[in-house]
Amino acid sequence: MNHNKFMRRALKLADKGNGYVSPNPKVGAVIVKDNQIISEGWHKKYGSAHAEVEAINNAKIDNFEDCTIYVNLEPCSHYGKTPPCAELIVNKKFKRVVVGSKDPNPLVAGKGIEIIKNAGIEVITDVCKEECDWINRIFFKHIIKKKPYIMLKIAQTIDACIALKNGESKWITCEKSRIETHKLRSEFDAILVGKNTILTDNPTLNVRLIKGRDPYRIICDTNLVISLEANIFKLDNQSKTIICTNNKSANLAKAKKIKSFGAIILEISENSTAQLNLEELVNKLYEKYNITSIMVEGGAGIYSSFLKSNLIDELQIFTAPKIFGNARNPFEMITLNDINDVYKFELKKVKIIDSDIHSIFFKK
Repeated sequence: MNHNKFMRRALKLADKGNGYVSPNPKVGAVIVKDNQIISEGWHKKYGSAHAEVEAINNAKIDNFEDCTIYVNLEPCSHYGKTPPCAELIVNKKFKRVVVGSKDPNPLVAGKGIEIIKNAGIEVITDVCKEECDWINRIFFKHIIKKKPYIMLKIAQTIDACIALKNGESKWITCEKSRIETHKLRSEFDAILVGKNTILTDNPTLNVRLIKGRDPYRIICDTNLVISLEANIFKLDNQSKTIICTNNKSANLAKAKKIKSFGAIILEISENSTAQLNLEELVNKLYEKYNITSIMVEGGAGIYSSFLKSNLIDELQIFTAPKIFGNARNPFEMITLNDINDVYKFELKKVKIIDSDIHSIFFKK
């Protein structure tokens, strides 16, 4: 049997849960009989049926003894919002289970596979493991490190500029790249920008170009200088707008007004350079609001601060075939005196979007 083929189908199904299953993992399941797919399923939203249950319920057969089920993540073995999938697979008497990634969750961590094996069912593991690990990289960090996954999204020219000297930046990339950006926004729990992005671009930081979930809107504003007329305060669901400011701010009247909109003021201590302590900030977002993933959209000061704080897990860079010359660089606040101190990333993927190049890098 072509295990890779069926596992990659399970991965495509898992991807349908983007933006809806957090903080759960993305999981797809494919049931195969006589080398043909007879049923499929995926985890559709947090708290709903798991992929294995969906696939079994969608099958038009009652006897699974000659069937193989493919899942990109190890079937769960514990009672949570739903019963254990491992026990369901055993009860249905599948012939074989093919697994992509093992679940790092201590409540599972091999126990699902063990339950299935102990029932005499064949288990094949690590099929398309790299791809299966990648699709759930956010979940893995959430489970293993109890911290949010941080991705920096950058739109730049071929000479690595994100804006002109006067701050103007709309639009660097093509429309299809902007649509891809909105897709990414829908997949992350939160978007984070600095105050200068609000002051210069006055963005709404929501999902408009596709149908998808609006993330939390996080604004780093140490001294609370953004306007009360900013577009972020004109959106519905202000409980998803979080303004991060220092815990010594004297601008109490403005803070009170922002709270009256329904938005949240999150107090963060300053570091030695009088900037917000980003490690404290991301930890508070995780602990207080269960934010497991953050997409950082600028600007240069924020990009540089996240890099210096060693908080970046991934870079997604959209490069347009344009040249700005003497303009703003995404990491212009970083100064290195020794080439050995360079920040290193590894290339994961490159694709062409119309005239733009979309590159994905990760930090090992």
